[in-house]
Amino acid sequence: MKIVSTTGGIAATNSFLVADEAAKVGVIFDAPNDTVEPLLEEAKKRGWEIIGLWLTHGHFDHLADHEVVKKAFPKAKVMIHVLDEPKLIKPNSSMFQLPFVIPPGKADGYLTDGQELAIGGLHVKVMHTPGHSPGHVVFYLAGDRLVVGGDMIIMGSVGRTDLPDSDNEQFAASIRKLMALPPKTQLLPGHGHPSTLEEEQQSNWQVKRLLK
Repeated sequence: MKIVSTTGGIAATNSFLVADEAAKVGVIFDAPNDTVEPLLEEAKKRGWEIIGLWLTHGHFDHLADHEVVKKAFPKAKVMIHVLDEPKLIKPNSSMFQLPFVIPPGKADGYLTDGQELAIGGLHVKVMHTPGHSPGHVVFYLAGDRLVVGGDMIIMGSVGRTDLPDSDNEQFAASIRKLMALPPKTQLLPGHGHPSTLEEEQQSNWQVKRLLK
């Protein structure tokens, strides 16, 4: 397994390319504005086929470059939870005033809780973790002790729950669900630096609060 990351866009959002080097295939997780080009170039340079853009959720800073991915790799399937697909269909909401226009998109497939996906020989389990947004998901690679966590745990804190479709109780339950994974699991967050679930449980006061 190879992980390549980049950070950018107006919300300093992370995008990750996870690839099975032997199978020469990869998936991009989230697509912030003006950010995914280096990942696409890396894939082309290494001869990897991008088979999917898998979205942790539908907030603009996680999907703005979706069309860029599809233009570079037309067969890449855009995957999102059905509850967040409206944000992809109508990405230019009045809630966030943006200095650019995001082209509307549509899902090629839907992510569901417990769904088993594959990146070549890498096994990926989808976990529905609502609260930050109704259709938020995380992607768990148990064999590689890795979770792509979106905006669950970010920058020593946790994701927002003050948005119109956020839910505090759901978010707390989702944090507990995430933190039930093995402590040594590496966390790739939507913002900020990677860590482990163990590190977050020990040092993140917001996580500690929600686990009580």
